[in-house]
Formats: sequence, C-alpha cells, structure tokens
Amino acid sequence: MSRWKNIAVLAAATASVVAGTGCGPSTASQEAAQQSSVLELLANDLKGSLQEAADRTSKVETVRATMVATGGPEEFEMQIAMDLRDSVSVEMVMATQGEVTTIRLIDSVMYMEIPETVRERNDGKRWMEMDFSAASGTGLDEQIRDADPVQQVKTLLELEGVTVVGEETVGGVPTVHYSVTVTTEEHLALLEKQGELDSASLANAEDQLAEFGVAEIQTELWIDEQYWPRRARVTMGEMGLMTVDYTDYNEPVTIETPPAAETTDFAELLGDLGEELATTT
Repeated sequence: MSRWKNIAVLAAATASVVAGTGCGPSTASQEAAQQSSVLELLANDLKGSLQEAADRTSKVETVRATMVATGGPEEFEMQIAMDLRDSVSVEMVMATQGEVTTIRLIDSVMYMEIPETVRERNDGKRWMEMDFSAASGTGLDEQIRDADPVQQVKTLLELEGVTVVGEETVGGVPTVHYSVTVTTEEHLALLEKQGELDSASLANAEDQLAEFGVAEIQTELWIDEQYWPRRARVTMGEMGLMTVDYTDYNEPVTIETPPAAETTDFAELLGDLGEELATTT
C-alpha cells in the first residue's frame, strides 16, 4: 500500500569578500579568525553553545530542508520549505515508491495533493483538506517535528551524555558535530515532556519502535558558526536512519493555500463514503 493510501486510511548562501589594505589584517583573515573562534567555542562550551543555538534558531523566520530516510522498512526523500513566522506554514514534497506527493500545512489546516489516478472520484479536485489534528498517528506530525531545526537543538540541550565528535564540513559549511545515544524510553519521555508528542503519536511511536526491536536512539547534530543547525540525523536501529540537511536560512519562502475550487473536504469525503456504503448494504 502506498504512503498516500496509508495516510488516507490512518487520517482516512554567494558572499563577496573585500580584502583590506594597509598593515592590518584583511577582512578575509578577520572572518577566518572569527569563524575559527566560534567553532572552538562550539566544541569547548557544549551546553552554552547549544543554548545559544537554540536561542538563535528560534529567531529564524524561514528555512529549507531535505529529509532522507534510509536503511529501514520504508525509504523516502522529502523537500521541505518552512515559514516559521507567527502561524507556522510548511510545504513537504515527498517521493517514495515512484510516487510524488505534496503536503501543505497552513494555519493548522493540512492540504494533501490527491494522486491524479484517483482525482476523478473527487470531482477532479486536486487537494484534500483536513484539520491537522487528524494527522495525529499518521507520522506526518512526527516528520514535521523532526524537520524543525529548533526541536533538534532542544533535544540535544535536554539530553545527558552529549559529546563533541569534532569539526566537519556539511554542504561546504564548517560545523561542529555533536552526538548522543539514549534508550528509546528516555528519548520518547523527553519528547512527551516537551509537548511534542500527543497520546496518539506517542502510542504510534512506541508500537513502531517495539515492533522493530529498537532499544537505543542516536541523535546527531551539526551546527555552523552562525549557531544554526546544518544537519540533523536520528538513527533507530532496524528502523533505519533519518537525515535532515538545512539550507537557505531566512531566504524567501512562499507557501500558498490551494484554491477552494480545487479542494475537497476530508470530513465531507468520509461522510459521502459512509452514505455510499449504507446504500449498498
């Protein structure tokens, strides 16, 4: 069964450098020295640096991300655009099993693109609209949470045993790499404490982790000299690993509400389906 069907059932940077003149250091030299000092601070002051990263990342207005899941029962790649101002808006374009699906979250309303092959059943309409709370337990809410750069920093900030792996380059950007491994119980307890998992999502996560015998979860984070996450990775044993790469911080992002004429309401769709079943039994 395709991911779209599963969801339907469950829910139903170029910068120019100008060199200085005279006997003083050049601008390029100053920038390199500043970058080096920030990276050293990221490596030596772990808690302070993570707190600074959380503070700065919470002020980010827009960001793009690429999420890739590999090594588990279901593999996919997702392009994500996030507008984190006021009411959060998210667009997710997911490719899995030869299908491409676009999902938009705007003002707590979720719009799912209906595959062309089944649009005729919905009067040719392209989008299905539902309250985002209906996505609880489908995994979509968890994917949006996992893509949030602020959430990634907060997770490391509140877990014990975080270590510094060292300096690494991600997408051409110098970063410091952090890592921590905890039990699944500790990981889920933290997410529940942070209010990131409701009861349905928590139960869904517990069931999946138990099914695949996942006892430990490793969380990794790469932070750059702007104190912004550049990569996040979660490794979950037989469930595989999920990597999120962040780019285009504070660059323009446009996420539009689909036209009403092209949208069908999920609740009404279920009502019509119920009536149809009642007349055939």
